[in-house]
This record gives sequence, C-alpha cells and structure tokens, in this order.
Amino acid sequence: MVRAASTIRTGRIGRKTSVADIAIIVFIVALSFTCIVPFLYMIALSFSSNEAIISQKVSLWPVDFTVETYKTILSDADMLYTLGYSIVLTIFYTVVCMFLTICAAYPLTKKRLWGRNFLLSALVFTMYFSGGLIPSYILIKNLGMMDTIWSLVLPGAMSVFNLIILKTFFSSLPESLEESASIDGCSDLGILLRIVLPLSLPSIATLSLFYAVDRWNGFQDALFYITKKELYPMQLKLYQIISANQQLDSQQGGEGSVGSFIVPESLKAASVMFTTIPILLIYPKLQKYFVDGVMTGAIKG
Repeated sequence: MVRAASTIRTGRIGRKTSVADIAIIVFIVALSFTCIVPFLYMIALSFSSNEAIISQKVSLWPVDFTVETYKTILSDADMLYTLGYSIVLTIFYTVVCMFLTICAAYPLTKKRLWGRNFLLSALVFTMYFSGGLIPSYILIKNLGMMDTIWSLVLPGAMSVFNLIILKTFFSSLPESLEESASIDGCSDLGILLRIVLPLSLPSIATLSLFYAVDRWNGFQDALFYITKKELYPMQLKLYQIISANQQLDSQQGGEGSVGSFIVPESLKAASVMFTTIPILLIYPKLQKYFVDGVMTGAIKG
C-alpha cells in the first residue's frame, strides 16, 4: 500500500511537472513569435517593391523581390566611412565604459573603503533622478565637447545598473583568493588584473555587449550634439537618408511617383536590417557568457 501510494504520488507530481513544462514551452513559443514575426515583416518590406508596399500586399514574404532599397543606402558616398567610423566609435565607447565601470565597481567591494555605502547610494540616486535634457546640453556645450567624439562617449560612459551587476559579481568571488595573493606580495592592482578580471570574464563580456549595443543604437545624443557630417554615427546617417527620401516623396507628389523614389517604410525596414546585422554577428559569440554573467551578477552577493 505504501509503495502504491508513493507511486501514485510520484505519478501525480510527474504529471503536474509535465503540464507545467508544456505550458512554459507554449508560452515561450508564443512569445518568440511576437518577436520573430515583426522581424520577418521588416525583412519582407525591405526586399519588396514600392508598388507592393503601397498596395499593402506584403505580409511575411517579399513581393516583387528587389534590392533597390539597399542600393539606395549603399549608394551614399559616405556610407562606408560612416560604417567604419561607427564600428570604431562603438569599440572605443565600450572600452572606455568597461574601464570606468571596473575602476568603480572593484573598490566598492572593499569593506575598508571609507564611505563606500554613501558612494553607492549616490550612484543609485542618479538612476532615478537626472538633470534633464537642457542642462545636459548646456553642460556639454560649456565643456567644449560639441561636435567632438567625446560628446558621444563621456555622457553615458558608465551605467550604474551595469556597475551594480559587476560589483555584485566581484563580491561573489572568494576572499581567500585575494588574501592568498596578498600574502604572496601581490598588490591590489595585480590582484585585480591577474585574479579578479580573468574570473569575471562572463560578466565583463555581458556588460561589454550591453554597452556596445547601447552605443551602436544611439541616436538622440548625436542628433543634439553633432552637426559635422564626418562625426555622424550610423543611426543618424540613416535618419538623414530617410528624411531626404521623404522630402523627395513630398516634392514629387507622394504616392503618384512610385518609380522615382523609395517608399519610406521600405527604407526604414532596410535601415533596421542594416544596423541589426552587426549585432546579430556578434551576439552568438557572446551568448555563452550572457546568461551566466547576468544571473551570477544579479543573484549572488
């Protein structure tokens, strides 16, 4: 009787777990469709003809396949320069951000740091309250950073959210490792470079991806602070192309001149694809660090 009861109880638990697993899978699949379907629609729009888009024939598959939209984007004389500049800007921004984040997060893990709780509270305060757009613009202008690369780097050079994740990850490392290295005569900088950072690669890779995506998709700061075309990042350059095409559309009579311009919706879709591809190429290489880095940094400590 005891065995039978335990078998029934185990079977019920197994059935409940199976039902829960199925429900989770169904939910994740449905959620995935809500992300994939718009992406497929954007791909279809970018490869469809003007006539098909205007007549609303496009769904999830290109109609009257064409690459004219991508030719329009790539035909811009400065596009390759802007692409290379944006890649260099993103790498430089990521390096600066990670350097400052590491330099701020590691000392905050030390109990001997005087006033560390106050410093951390002051940093967290900035997550909820900021000076606003106009004061930020005035500050950038008074510092002489208008139309310089520094206006795209320094204002967002350290995310407090990322700092907290990295600090928590550093705090989760065994103190015995640092104590042993200190006894062997290793300095604090040596401990950071030789022990802490190599063990923190998952979090560092994850936060680097966060910073890189943030800069690559950045648009608003460049719109406010940059007027020199040679300093336009990719997003602002594409915005200029779309705006110029929309002006041409309005001058030529809107939908009446289908063959002489690219439909704005198609140009926007191609721009989204053009800027998404680099991230899609990088993310699979960092995916193995992503979950480990975020979960460890967010839960431990």
